[in-house]
Amino acid sequence: MFLLMKLLMGAVMIGITVVLHAFVCDWVLKFINRHSRPFSGTFGRFWTIATLITAVFTIGAAIMVDIWLWAVLFYVLEGDVLGNFENALYFASSTFTTVGYGDVVLPESWRILSGSTAINGMIIFGWLTAFIFEIMAKLYEGGRVRVREIEKITEETIV
Repeated sequence: MFLLMKLLMGAVMIGITVVLHAFVCDWVLKFINRHSRPFSGTFGRFWTIATLITAVFTIGAAIMVDIWLWAVLFYVLEGDVLGNFENALYFASSTFTTVGYGDVVLPESWRILSGSTAINGMIIFGWLTAFIFEIMAKLYEGGRVRVREIEKITEETIV
């Protein structure tokens, strides 16, 4: 039963981060659609760079939120074992990015949850890499993003 609870916790965390990134991707698409003209007026021929930087930083901020959410969970569950929140954040960062140095580890009873963290990181990084690539392709292909096409690609990626 305890194993099932840990797997459920991991699944809930993965679900939370997927929902978060679905909203972030939707916001980025709407932002690009709304601000492509003002950006082109402000930044001239470099408007695509400004748009891409905004998208990447927004997505990067969402990834940091994911890592912090995992860190809070680890701290709440195993704060006394990890020592402090900084260790929990370090562990969540190295696990989410699948670097996994191994210098800070969870006790054996919670290690299955670290696997969920790594799986979550792989899912999110793969999804967002594809998302950023599609934004770049559309930005540099026609000079203006066709949001409906990107939304269609995003829907196909999610399904």
